[in-house]
Amino acid sequence: MFFSFIGDLKTKVNRSRLTDKDFEFLFEEDSSGEYVVFDTETTGLNPKKDDILSIGAVKVKDNKIITSQTFEVFIKNSCEISSKSIEIHRIRPIDLQNAKSTDEAIREFLYFIGSRPLVGYYLEFDVSMINKYIKPMFGITLPNKMIEVSEIYFDKTISLIPQGNIDLRFDTILKKCGVPDMGAHNAVNDAIMTAMIYLKLTKER
Repeated sequence: MFFSFIGDLKTKVNRSRLTDKDFEFLFEEDSSGEYVVFDTETTGLNPKKDDILSIGAVKVKDNKIITSQTFEVFIKNSCEISSKSIEIHRIRPIDLQNAKSTDEAIREFLYFIGSRPLVGYYLEFDVSMINKYIKPMFGITLPNKMIEVSEIYFDKTISLIPQGNIDLRFDTILKKCGVPDMGAHNAVNDAIMTAMIYLKLTKER
């Protein structure tokens, strides 16, 4: 009860800081029954100094991935892309020549997610990256409910491995859940694979 009160208070304070009333819908109760699984590709792993290169997302409803509603956007930025990050996500500066501005991309993403719960792997990082942009744009941080797939996996696995030494790497969880590796690790593919992991873990609850 206490934690629920604290959560409600934080949401109320967050909502009071919204500077653009067009995005009031982010705080409305979701009635779609859908979840949004999303992932970001970035220039590095430090939200304070790195930028988002692309965002990929897909909706999930009734234990199904709605592949017809896939979201993908590439973002122009001034931050240098390191050769190490290019090896991971394969996004080169030339690939961003026709990318959208940060403002346009973030607005499109917010309209896509609405007030739906967000699902992800290492979700805290992706949310931090999104918050880096929306806080100066709208005065708020993402108010959506967050669901971390590695936490679900840990909770289901801990009883089988009492010593608690559980491998939470993405590729390991993918393999243990019997989810096929889609190969190229871009934001959309990672979001779809994460969605499959989420469905696999929640179906067996």
